[in-house]
Amino acid sequence: MTAGTLHIVATPIGNLQDISPRALDVLRSVSLIAAEDTRHSARLLQHFGIQTPTTACHDHNERDKSERLVQRMLGGESMALISDAGTPLVSDPGYHLVRQARAAGVRVSPVPGACALIAALSAAGLPSDRFAFEGFLPAKAHGRRQRIEALAGESRTWMLYEAPHRLLECLEDMRDLLGDDRQVVLARELTKTFETIKGAPLSELVEWVRGDSDQQRGECVLLVEGAPQRDEDALDPEVERILDVLLEDLPVKQAAALAAKITGEKKNKLYQLALERGGR
Repeated sequence: MTAGTLHIVATPIGNLQDISPRALDVLRSVSLIAAEDTRHSARLLQHFGIQTPTTACHDHNERDKSERLVQRMLGGESMALISDAGTPLVSDPGYHLVRQARAAGVRVSPVPGACALIAALSAAGLPSDRFAFEGFLPAKAHGRRQRIEALAGESRTWMLYEAPHRLLECLEDMRDLLGDDRQVVLARELTKTFETIKGAPLSELVEWVRGDSDQQRGECVLLVEGAPQRDEDALDPEVERILDVLLEDLPVKQAAALAAKITGEKKNKLYQLALERGGR
């Protein structure tokens, strides 16, 4: 018997017209739709007159349920996986089901469509040739600040989802840790009636969000300008400081050699810098 297929179906993030004809065909043709929240998805399915049975597949039951769903697909049934909005598995459930299906030899086929982070990136005006996605940062302040600190030197545009009730706190932490001038774009309620895409230095963006409570509602994507790339030939300021201290008491050659041993920097580069600084 030929196994069925697991279709990973993207659904609209707001505007229902963003669903693709192929997605509708798949949702009508499969035996079962695995949905993050069947009550939420029922509104979408009813809108398009889709009567395919649904079953809940979310963070709390996915590990246990995946095995049963995979067995049904091995028996020849095809199924679709959808999340509440956008592309499944992108900060949404589905990883365990897809992993188990592939391990069992079930064909997994994507049905592309809306994805909030890609929609936001396309309209943000930040570099998009290389980017990083961080999902949701930790909910508690300490963990969130630690993660932002770890990302401070990231040279790519980096993006995250944030809950509206934590948006202002997150932006304030970014301002404190990344500086007033770092450019950040808030993309909120994409494709919906009150869609907002606002880019500004963090100092300005914090005040704008603080002054308008409407901006602290709905689905939020934050896009952060990457840190300036460090010149590979530039020396770390601490390395230069060590060399300067050694030059106060040692000849150029000895100072450069000792600084190289302490810092791991190349001796020739330090020797040349020492000469430029007028070492004896």
